[in-house]
Amino acid sequence: MKKDELEFYENVGDWDFSMIKYDEEILTDWNFYEKIAENADEKSLCLDLGCGGGENVLKRYPEVGMVIATDFSPEMVKTANENLKDYPERRAKFLVMDNLKMTFPSEMFDLVSARHTIIDSYQIRECLKEGGTVVIRGVDKGDCSELKQIFGRGQGQYDEIAISDLDYANLKEAGFKNVEKVEILINEYYKTEQDLMALLLKTPILERENESGKMEMPLIEKDLFDEYVRKFRSERGILLKRKYYGIIAKK
Repeated sequence: MKKDELEFYENVGDWDFSMIKYDEEILTDWNFYEKIAENADEKSLCLDLGCGGGENVLKRYPEVGMVIATDFSPEMVKTANENLKDYPERRAKFLVMDNLKMTFPSEMFDLVSARHTIIDSYQIRECLKEGGTVVIRGVDKGDCSELKQIFGRGQGQYDEIAISDLDYANLKEAGFKNVEKVEILINEYYKTEQDLMALLLKTPILERENESGKMEMPLIEKDLFDEYVRKFRSERGILLKRKYYGIIAKK
């Protein structure tokens, strides 16, 4: 994820993805929240980076001592705190914070998790306890490649080095041990054209830049969208091939 996506997400204004209907076909046996659970317990103090509107933290994060969840978008954190009211038993706190300018004390957390967000390996290592774990899931180069080929653009489409390779190298350079990286492949089947369109309007999958090089809200050309739907519609739904990466490392 790029740093200048802040303005993009501030302009979206609606962070709830729960109304988008789709099925998943999991092709890789690697689950972000299961990996967190394997490396934390009911006493662990965890930091979750890039929490968005908090839905995943509230619904899917393992039961731990406390999870402090951050996002650099005030609008997203506002939404997360509203969502928290529906989960009075959840031991969670949401804060506005830039992943590249974290202000936590040294060696504060037992585990740091980061999902689909920019990271600084050195800052993560600084706030982790000795022996602590970092668990990362990100969007990799090649994600939604068939869709991006039709539109001729997209997130990470022309990156010279895949973000997964950069994260892996940066973690090693920062001094993390036992750094393990895995390719995660998932087929998503969207129930209707409206469901797929909602996803594309809420995310930077088909990102585009203006003349000054800043990200703009996606413009989804109907003729290209219809072409994709024709090619990838099936009985199960409209197929979108996702490519993510997972990384686990120890301090």
